[in-house]
Amino acid sequence: MNTQYDFDKVMNNDRIVYVRSVAVSDLPDDVRDQVGEADVLYAVHRADGERLALVRDRKLAFVLARQNDLAPVTVH
Repeated sequence: MNTQYDFDKVMNNDRIVYVRSVAVSDLPDDVRDQVGEADVLYAVHRADGERLALVRDRKLAFVLARQNDLAPVTVH
């Protein structure tokens, strides 16, 4: 069967977000002051790089994204 798909319609790319670890030491001072003793946080970013969220736990980052009808993927 040779069916041609329009993947742009199937994969709504504006719903994909990227989850990556962020060293607390790389964050601005005002954010670091709120973190406590964590060394690493997890950021959820849109494809254009805009940070949508910053959370303490990788699993929470994925849950947060899915609860907002977003499709999270990991960035290495």
